[in-house]
Parts: sequence; structure tokens; C-alpha cells
Amino acid sequence: MKKIVTLVCIIALFLGCDKTQKPKKPSNLIPKDKMEQVLYDTYLMNAAKGIKKQQLENYGINPEGYIFKKYSIDSLQFALSNEYYAYDSKDYAEMIESVKERLSKEKETYEKLKEEEEEDRNKKRDSIKKLSDSIKRETKRLKDKNFGARD
Repeated sequence: MKKIVTLVCIIALFLGCDKTQKPKKPSNLIPKDKMEQVLYDTYLMNAAKGIKKQQLENYGINPEGYIFKKYSIDSLQFALSNEYYAYDSKDYAEMIESVKERLSKEKETYEKLKEEEEEDRNKKRDSIKKLSDSIKRETKRLKDKNFGARD
């Protein structure tokens, strides 16, 4: 009896481990470089949705619709192309890594710009403070001079 149960389990295991076949190449496959661009914009839009969802809705922006319109693709074309590229996990991982590198570079650029803007604001604030202090000192000096001249 034990042998029969073991044999049935082994047969079920072999039948259950059917190899998944590679999806057929869609007739309207999005080219790899364009697909990377679509994935990049998708990552950006998802981040924007997570941070400023209400603001996007207020402006009537539909992130998915925007991307599909920008690249002249539809959701089915994207889904089929994504499935096709994702089947080869190594190739797909390279695409995703390329997108991540681009996002990281842009993040560094924006952080650097943000730091420069903050430095400019601090410089302006400091120069205004110096000017204000200078005006106060000059006003005090003139008051002291005028009060001293009346005696």
C-alpha cells in the first residue's frame, strides 16, 4: 500500500511539474528600448501616485492612461510585451536594473539641485540679515549722532 501511495505521489509530481512554455512573441511587441522607457515612466508614475495621488486626481491625470498615450500603446500590448520580456528573467532583470540605475542617477541630480537651492536660500537669508543688521547699526548711529548734536 505504501508503495502505491509513493508511486501515485511521484506520478502526480511529474505531471504537476509541466514546463511552462515561452509566451509567443506578440505581433505588436514593444521594442526593448521603448519597453525600458515605459517601465521607467511606470516607476515614476507609481512613485508620484504614492506621494501626490490627490494632486494628480485634482489635475485629472490618469497615470496609466498618460503612459499609454505617451508611447502610443494600449494596455493589452503592454501586458503581452511585459509577459514576453519577463519570461526571460535574466534579460528582464537587466532591463529593470537599467531603469533603477537611471532613477538613481536622476535622484542624485535632483538631490544635488535641492542642496544648491537650499544653499542659495541660506545665502540670501544671510545677506538679508547682514543688510538688516547694517541698517539697524546705521540707524542707531544716526540717532546717537542726532541726539548728541542737540546738546
